[in-house]
Amino acid sequence: MQAVIFDMDGVLIDSEPLHYATDKELLKELHISVPNNYLDKFVGMTNPVMWSEIMEEFNLKNNIQEILQKQLALKIKLLDESNYQPINGITELLICLKNNNITMAVASSSSKVFIKAVLKKLNIEKYFKFYISGEEISKSKPDPAIFLKAAEMLQIEPKECIVIEDSKNGIIAAKRAQMKCIGFINKNSGNQDLSQANYITADFNALTYETLQSL
Repeated sequence: MQAVIFDMDGVLIDSEPLHYATDKELLKELHISVPNNYLDKFVGMTNPVMWSEIMEEFNLKNNIQEILQKQLALKIKLLDESNYQPINGITELLICLKNNNITMAVASSSSKVFIKAVLKKLNIEKYFKFYISGEEISKSKPDPAIFLKAAEMLQIEPKECIVIEDSKNGIIAAKRAQMKCIGFINKNSGNQDLSQANYITADFNALTYETLQSL
């Protein structure tokens, strides 16, 4: 292991409820009624891909860029008004990895603006060499493109990278990139199938450096 690549939403920050509230509000404005678990299948996907699929499914004629701009503005507002903290155990894990000279990056399906806002809000941006957004990649998770691009930017072979993910789409993407993957059980991320992960945990405090090295 030479690098750890973190997903952001549901891994660094328990932001899925924020995304859920935002998207439910937008669906309501669009007069679309869906089951409570409808959005679970989109966890890990980029917003453009998610809303393209929703627009196709419900035959919407709205301008997707306007929807995305409205979504981002509402999310940033909710984030600013919140008292979000890093997920329990994350800061300790970041410090441990830094002390062991492990390079870290963020590869998230969220927009660059939102990633930057979250890392600043949590005061953890100093731990990461860089962050990469799904909006910079032509294909969304479960395609491995974002993780392969991260490895390229890190100048580290994919097999030497470990990904930490909370979604089925993210884990599939990591495995397709030939990377080891840790699945984090986050109840707010919906009913995600993490079975393809090399290791699954619901507690970052229990995730040791030795465990990471042994994968």
